[in-house]
Amino acid sequence: MTPLWSGRFAKTPSDAQSALSVSLSYDQRLWREEIDVCRAHAAELERSGLLEPSGNLAISEALDQAAAQLEEGTFFFAASDEDIHSAVERFLIETLGDVGARIHAGRSRNDLVVTDLRLWLKQATRRIARGVYDLQEALYRIARDHEATLMPGYTHLQRAQPTVLSHHMMAHAFGLGRDFERVIAAYRRCDVSPLGAAAFGGTSLPLDARATASALGFGKVFDNSADAVADRDFALEFLAATAILSVRLSSIGEELVLWTSKEFGFATLDDAFATGSSIMPQKKNPDVGELSRAKSARVTSNLVRLLGVLKGLPLTYNRDLQEDKEVVFDTADTVDAVLGALKGAMQTISFHIDVMQAACSEDAGAAGIAEALVLKGTPFRQAHELVGKLVAAAEVQGIKISQMDLSEYAPIDAGDLRLLDPRIGVEARSSHGATSADRIKEQFARLETLMDDEERWLAGFGAY
Repeated sequence: MTPLWSGRFAKTPSDAQSALSVSLSYDQRLWREEIDVCRAHAAELERSGLLEPSGNLAISEALDQAAAQLEEGTFFFAASDEDIHSAVERFLIETLGDVGARIHAGRSRNDLVVTDLRLWLKQATRRIARGVYDLQEALYRIARDHEATLMPGYTHLQRAQPTVLSHHMMAHAFGLGRDFERVIAAYRRCDVSPLGAAAFGGTSLPLDARATASALGFGKVFDNSADAVADRDFALEFLAATAILSVRLSSIGEELVLWTSKEFGFATLDDAFATGSSIMPQKKNPDVGELSRAKSARVTSNLVRLLGVLKGLPLTYNRDLQEDKEVVFDTADTVDAVLGALKGAMQTISFHIDVMQAACSEDAGAAGIAEALVLKGTPFRQAHELVGKLVAAAEVQGIKISQMDLSEYAPIDAGDLRLLDPRIGVEARSSHGATSADRIKEQFARLETLMDDEERWLAGFGAY
């Protein structure tokens, strides 16, 4: 079938031009959305008197046939099919003749392609939001199981202060809560129908864009037809939300790599979420963590790629916009895979409590001693310097801080050294959001409220 626009041209596109233009290899995954949009548009053509009821019925039945063939993988794609839109329209024309040819009235590929993509992304954002919630829940379960499990906390990847595993896991879980919010915000951006904008200036045909928006399940309809076909903010916001999410997943992956190493020995991955070596029989590699790190580069680069495509485009539609789909599809697939793998790894990981507790070195309580001096009236900078000298002297003498002669370090006394005990040090930090048992319980309550809100949104896709 010749292109819809062929009447203006004396020649068909060259093979080189066709090879550059074709997008069917990747946009055919929009076929479900294409079928739905065609069905809604045909119904609106009937309502407006531009299509007989029998014609709408015939189109609907033909679309059922196309959908069945696409589902089964038996749909015939012709060499002339540039994309899924031209393929489905060709099928309708070949199947129904003039009736099928009526489907394009009042619409353009410009508004059609972005409608399909918005519908597809609505589903993708819902799925990713569920994946974020599931990983968050896995972290929550670890936190519940290890509410008081001691471990060293880190800054600069150096042991800093003792903490508890629940506090650490909830830090990631609260971060995922923000990721959830961003993904849902991206969902809302997608939930606007552009169908009816046509090429960019609307149409003279009596079509109701609000009716087709409602039929397709969109919450809103476009305000300006030129903006409707040019806008890819929704895709950028999806890519931005998932890029930030992927950086967090990379951080979780990095900790899996570190914590499951012999050097740390804090945890062991389940065999189902680890791999071996082709030459070293003893190896158990944390590929789930390593690939989570690497995939974040892929996702963040997809955001930069689309930003580069959109930079400086004049209104309204430009063929450059064809480049929006591959990065969106790839990001959704990648993030889905990482979320699923990390969820499984965290659901099955084993923690070595004795190793984690033993790693809470005595000097990690130094900050607590300094704060104890502040409570006794010493200015913090003086307290910091004094405790620092005490720690350094213990290192020089090769003994524990608790074994030091304190006569030269007044006002530090033996009572202050109790804070070197990691359990006492953890409990002493009772400020908002800190590590004491009461503050941990408060964080559990806040996290549970947050996750309840998320679960309600996932159940009904309502307000969040």
